[in-house]
Amino acid sequence: MPAVANPSNLYSEAGAGKLSAAVANAKQYVYVPANDDGTITVIDQATMAIVDRYPSGGKLVQHVVPSYDMTTLYANVSGNNFLREIDPATGKPGGKIPVDAPYNLYWTPDGTRAMVMAERRNRIDFYDRTTWKLVKQVPVPCTSKMKGFSYGGVNHADWSIDGRYFLATCEFAGRMIKVDTMSMEVTATLDLEGFDAGTMAMPQDVRITPDGKKFYVADMMNGGLWVIDGETMTIVKRIATGKGAHGIYPSRDASVFYVANRGHLENETGRRSRPGEGSVSVVDWHTDTVTANWPVDGGGSPDMGGVSADGKTLWLSGRYDAEVYAFDTTTGALKARIKTSSSPHGLCVFPQPGRYSLGHTGNYR
Repeated sequence: MPAVANPSNLYSEAGAGKLSAAVANAKQYVYVPANDDGTITVIDQATMAIVDRYPSGGKLVQHVVPSYDMTTLYANVSGNNFLREIDPATGKPGGKIPVDAPYNLYWTPDGTRAMVMAERRNRIDFYDRTTWKLVKQVPVPCTSKMKGFSYGGVNHADWSIDGRYFLATCEFAGRMIKVDTMSMEVTATLDLEGFDAGTMAMPQDVRITPDGKKFYVADMMNGGLWVIDGETMTIVKRIATGKGAHGIYPSRDASVFYVANRGHLENETGRRSRPGEGSVSVVDWHTDTVTANWPVDGGGSPDMGGVSADGKTLWLSGRYDAEVYAFDTTTGALKARIKTSSSPHGLCVFPQPGRYSLGHTGNYR
């Protein structure tokens, strides 16, 4: 993988103002995929107004993911087994690439392979990044423990500081897996239990801390973060954030992490939010403490998204409320809430600083 410029802050090259030449012509847009109708809504970051909405061409579009070299965006059209290309210079859709069950999409740190999180297949599929020829299919031990779910649930991932391995979440199995990057094989697992006795875990997003020494894992059922040592695959501690903890995003200066708390548990996903539900927690990774909590006025369901290039705005989809939120990262105030199609999911803020993308909705280094 490209050398880490600052071992004490592996996000140093994704700081404010460090935009790659590859994104020089990119529109300053936010791309919002909708699970329910398969559309992609496009929002202008400056005006916070919708400027376009178009069909992805399929169903269950999950996340919009920047390519490794940041020249293309890919909408993961899971229900119809393809990726829809989007040109960031125009914001318009392009061709499609056939891949099986793409819930989420990542890139190996050397940029040679694409990694498709084939959630319902209980696999991680590795492809050649340029030809999209299948390299290897890796079954994962993510069989569901939840009544009524017959498939696995490999979802989100992040890499070690040196790129040797990554951790991935098994949402419906309450488990973390460790995968060797070169061999593309699962090397270890870690079962998570509920924060309280007799409850289950439901790991969601995962992010490594700037010093590379621990991983944060959001747990939707337990309303907080697991702190995990990736080298030993052991639990260090737990941090309570808020009900329905889901997305994790570093601030532009990498001093804190923003945790999106949906405000809903798995059995409450079929309704709109109520007053008092939904928030963003600010976590100081040096001390593993919550330093602030930003509520959504009237209730909301902050889910997935990213931080603007200047670090001043946190954009998140409102999963159960057909809207998008823009939070002021200085004050925590909600600057805007924008109505979208139903069930917006893996929102992508583009462009963002960084030398390369590791995938998801914007994991840059």
